[in-house]
Amino acid sequence: MQLGINLGYWGAGMDADNLAVAQEADRLGYAVCWAAEAYGSDAATVLSWVAAQTERIDVGSAIFQIPARQPAMTAMTAATLDSLSGGRFRLGLGVSGPQVSEGWYGVKFDKPLARTREYVEIVRKAMTRERLSYEGEHWTLPLPGGPGKPIKLTVHPQREHIPLYIAAIGPKNLEQTGEIADGALLIFPSADHLEDTAIRYLRAGREKAGKTLDGFDVCPTLPLAVGDDKDVATLADTFRPYTALYVGGMGSPKQNFYNQLARRMGYEQEAAEIQTKYLSGDKQGAAAAVPHDLIDKTTLLGSVDRIADRMKAYAAAGVTTLSLAPAGFTLEERLASLRAGTQALERAGLA
Repeated sequence: MQLGINLGYWGAGMDADNLAVAQEADRLGYAVCWAAEAYGSDAATVLSWVAAQTERIDVGSAIFQIPARQPAMTAMTAATLDSLSGGRFRLGLGVSGPQVSEGWYGVKFDKPLARTREYVEIVRKAMTRERLSYEGEHWTLPLPGGPGKPIKLTVHPQREHIPLYIAAIGPKNLEQTGEIADGALLIFPSADHLEDTAIRYLRAGREKAGKTLDGFDVCPTLPLAVGDDKDVATLADTFRPYTALYVGGMGSPKQNFYNQLARRMGYEQEAAEIQTKYLSGDKQGAAAAVPHDLIDKTTLLGSVDRIADRMKAYAAAGVTTLSLAPAGFTLEERLASLRAGTQALERAGLA
């Protein structure tokens, strides 16, 4: 199992330290550095900046939002980043959510699975540098009856095949991801529930494509906080607002994928309470309603030995790249967390 680092959103208050975090992860041998986007910083600019100041670590979008870009533009960006980084780019895609898609980008959030499938087909076709033509339900290239003609990408990616990941949570999306992608980006993964909430659907998708999970990258992101085992409850409390935001506030009452995931993990009543309080404006109450067990199962907390044991569980559950989001109030604390992650991986015998 490899380790990755997730820088999250630029503009979240740790920008001055993020480059140093990425460079330390590069020095320590982490496999990939991911950057996110929502409706603030874009991931492509951040990844270009990081790639220019690192040497070995891959840089990946987690994620490029599908409603934000036409698929041909995504192919252009992927090819450019792969060329500039010397073959170190990983393309992560996701549908975002209805509020961002329709409120920020003005793109109707309908038929997300069909849109994703067409989007991936166009991106991959464009990156082969053959002349681009496509007829689908959501995209037709070139537009009929006009001056457009099939065009091919002029930029040469460093590699013939750029790894393509999809951020997936729901069963149908997970199955399609297994079928059409090279990897899956997961969030709030519990090693105890991973087979039932994710792996079995990814496996079904791979089987549909006549493949196995061999070579498919299962890549969840987990917050990491290092400390004494007797302080695990206190460490967990630092992630209450984060968990409450996703389970309670990401999306509408009917379309919150993270809330639905928490319910599938057995926290149905708790997930409902968190969402009700969060959407009513009681964010503190929502954070207080998050069960300690839910936080502990979806983060890495405690000593290096405790984290090593959890890493073993994730590897046994099918994780191939464990992406860490190190907590810390200072740069040194975040760098220490990175080093602890490497120590834990070695102690677990997974390096």
